[in-house]
Amino acid sequence: MEFEIASIREAFPLLTRTVYKKPLVYFDNAATTQKPGVVIDRLKKYYEFENCNIHRGVHFLSQEATEGFENARIFVQKFINAPKKSEIIFTRGTTESINLVASSFGKSHLKPGDEVIVTYMEHHSNIVPWQMACEASGAKIKVCPILQNGDLDIDTFKNLLSEKTKLLAVTHVSNALGTINPVKEIIGMAHQTGAFVLIDGAQAVAHLSVDVQDLNCDFYCFSGHKVYGPMGIGVLYGKEALLDSMPPYQGGGEMISEVTFEKTTYNELPFKFEAGTPDVAGVLGLEAALKFVGNYGLENMAAHENRLLKYATERLNEIGNISIFGQSAYKASVISFLLDGIHPYDAGTIIDKFGVAVRTGHLCTQPLTGFYKVPGFIRASFAAYNTTDEIDIFIGAVKKAKEMLT
Repeated sequence: MEFEIASIREAFPLLTRTVYKKPLVYFDNAATTQKPGVVIDRLKKYYEFENCNIHRGVHFLSQEATEGFENARIFVQKFINAPKKSEIIFTRGTTESINLVASSFGKSHLKPGDEVIVTYMEHHSNIVPWQMACEASGAKIKVCPILQNGDLDIDTFKNLLSEKTKLLAVTHVSNALGTINPVKEIIGMAHQTGAFVLIDGAQAVAHLSVDVQDLNCDFYCFSGHKVYGPMGIGVLYGKEALLDSMPPYQGGGEMISEVTFEKTTYNELPFKFEAGTPDVAGVLGLEAALKFVGNYGLENMAAHENRLLKYATERLNEIGNISIFGQSAYKASVISFLLDGIHPYDAGTIIDKFGVAVRTGHLCTQPLTGFYKVPGFIRASFAAYNTTDEIDIFIGAVKKAKEMLT
């Protein structure tokens, strides 16, 4: 399908809303993207005509729902080029995917003296689970610093790697800075020391083509709601041998092979890690979202977003007395900034009155705000349905906030 901004916008019902009697300008896409009609319709169709539990019945509806669910797993497998469908685990989102790995991998692979490396730009969801895993196992956290422009300090990272490094947990794209990390290079360096690598892809899948075989990562995690899909559904990719070596994350239905009071044996992958009734509608909605992205072309969408990023950066710099955080040469369509001397919450409140939705605060990256010695950020993040006209409205709102608060 040819990329046309008008047809993209028409696909998203919420974009027709007004707030404060002004057209909504939605620049909070790094927090969650809006949902196209095809995703909403897929959820509605499932609950109206297909609703049934899966993997547990021989009747028609159960078989139909099971087939749809497993076909969606195959679609996700192909979307990120995973070798096997059994390596695709459905979770509630990136946070649960990381917690699953931290808990299960931690129990089976971490021991006292081992080290886990994270970075200064990680989301809390890729810090706290590893702190918990290290507390439980006796392993230690090591932190890779960043450079002032938002790039990882690769030289220091090389020095942190050692035979003690058991796992590296790093974001593909920073939710606060927009930095696109050279994860393939980083994975290669980590593997040379025998370490495993988990990639937080929450911000990447909507902007970059992800090929887990090319990256050669051990784990890759992402959330449906960041890529035009429903909330509450996510994906964990893991290499089969590694997943096989890890104990289940939760116990209950579906993840078992045989249960007696004396002993329980566990199901094969991927079901070993999918205890209980899954979010069938969410999985089908995720499939619809990824098909939507495929129809328009991820590269086309990303090129449009990059044009928006360049334009918005230039317009912000024209205002003066603004600090932009994250100026890597390789970044996605995220701008975090501050009006000098103005608290981000105060500015964000005024910007909101112009109908412009931006995110303010620490963005779940408190170590990062500590690094820059700021109370938080104002973040504008762009998606394929945003326009330069909307950026002009946003710039007018920022100017007004500066005028009122200076």
